[in-house]
Amino acid sequence: MLRMDEIEPALFNAFERHQSVTRCWRKENGAWHIRDIAFEERWGSAEYEVLCLDLRRTIQNGGAVFCALIDGKLKGFSAVSAGLFGKKNEYIDMPALHVSEESRGAGIGEALFLLAADWARKQGAKKLYISGHSAVETQAFYRAMGCREAIEYSAEHVAAEPCDCQLEYVL
Repeated sequence: MLRMDEIEPALFNAFERHQSVTRCWRKENGAWHIRDIAFEERWGSAEYEVLCLDLRRTIQNGGAVFCALIDGKLKGFSAVSAGLFGKKNEYIDMPALHVSEESRGAGIGEALFLLAADWARKQGAKKLYISGHSAVETQAFYRAMGCREAIEYSAEHVAAEPCDCQLEYVL
């Protein structure tokens, strides 16, 4: 688990947040469809600055940030916010789960997901909430982990990322 003072842009020097997206899930008229939607995502220094602020805020507010290091270099991280939400106060939010491009497929994402889920369970949550990127590959990962479409959507997440898939993981 990372401490707030460890989260600085230099931590991400060996981290490559890049994704070539060719197909995405879209909900249309109440049904999910895969659509040909192509774009590149690559984080630069400005995105890492904002990310550091967000991760520090997560810890400051009582949440947790987990990381995977290989040879002392960051290759993955997940974050879980503090505080339950939803009509029954059963959800806890996982606002971040990212694995460096060259390290994907090695089990890092699964390990970070399970650390986040365990932490959420210990906080009294019944479900982990994920506003997940709609790329087919990203959704395949979450489905393989046992996630499903959220029964209750977070209006805040939908407003911030309207193309994301709103998911839950029963703890």
